[in-house]
Amino acid sequence: MIFSILVVDDEDNFREGIKQYLTKKEYEVYDAESLTDARAILNRTPIDIVMLDVQIGKEYGPDLLYDIGRIRPTPKTILITAYGEVDMAVDAMKNGAFDFLSKPLNFQLLEATLKRAEEVIRMQKEIETLRGAYKKDFSFVVGNNEKMKRAFKDAHLASTAQVSIIINGETGTGKEILAKFIHQSGPRANKPLVPINCAAIQPTILESELFGYEKGAFTNADARHIGLFETADGGILFLDEISSMSMDMQSKLLRAIEDKKIRRVGGTKEIPVDVQIIAASNRDIPQMIKNNEFREDLYYRLRIVDLEIPPLRERKEDLPELIGFFVKSICQERGLNITKISEGVLRAFQNYSWPGNIRELRNAIERASILCQSDMISLSDIPADIAKME
Repeated sequence: MIFSILVVDDEDNFREGIKQYLTKKEYEVYDAESLTDARAILNRTPIDIVMLDVQIGKEYGPDLLYDIGRIRPTPKTILITAYGEVDMAVDAMKNGAFDFLSKPLNFQLLEATLKRAEEVIRMQKEIETLRGAYKKDFSFVVGNNEKMKRAFKDAHLASTAQVSIIINGETGTGKEILAKFIHQSGPRANKPLVPINCAAIQPTILESELFGYEKGAFTNADARHIGLFETADGGILFLDEISSMSMDMQSKLLRAIEDKKIRRVGGTKEIPVDVQIIAASNRDIPQMIKNNEFREDLYYRLRIVDLEIPPLRERKEDLPELIGFFVKSICQERGLNITKISEGVLRAFQNYSWPGNIRELRNAIERASILCQSDMISLSDIPADIAKME
């Protein structure tokens, strides 16, 4: 992305020097020697950053902040101050200025300030773009992280092959969403995707849930029950948190996968099933194998293709896209009209470690959307433990 900068200063030598410097840094640079000229440029040209001198001849530079504040998206203003104007610059920041630098300019500090402004601009542009670009049925975000892009690329290839897949990732990273992507991308898209959280089902009940049972198989079995394998026949069975499955159940699962047949609890008939298995785990299964907590043969039977989803803290570059997606989807769900997120919130989100990953991010944005009293989410709207990272 090429950023545009407007330099407003009445000193010809300063204006020309900074223009040459910024052009070499591959910025698109405009310059103005008066507030009148600056307003004319702002009215006709999209500007990302304004470098504004405080004293421009007899004019007062910060008077331009009102005009800049009315532009959407609002350019980030960096005030250029002379010695003794720091207090004034701080007051100007309360009225919308992004930061201030003193003359003579420290170019290393200038570059750092510009980079911070670019980061905020990039985030805000992503949010605005995504608010209008996402389709209602688009339920996942790939992003720009290389590990995430590789996971989705491999997932797409695996979906066409219809092989067993295991997805590894921390809680809340989006393993079920990746499973849905595989389902939607492959030839089984018109067949069912049947999910089950193995950790949420008691071990004694899990077998009945997966394979079903016959009438009279046990107390209160008053009728035949069709299990999830049969329900998913022709489609995909998603076994979430498979690492919580007992060793005995693992043996029965392995046999069903290898034989492509199941037997209902209390039954004698073997029932053919055509089911693609996607398993997911938030635990280190190879270490569990060493601890005799997981069957090695089942692991390798499931791991024809293995996919790794990185935690959110390792894909911070995707935050703008994720934020934009969640803001749009939550606003649609709740009939809200949130169009902006404050710079402080964006900084806090970038600095936070997100131990709950994507799920925590969505929850934070949903909370903020509910509490937000305007069209912009601010620091007071987000959880305190995240806001303090600003």
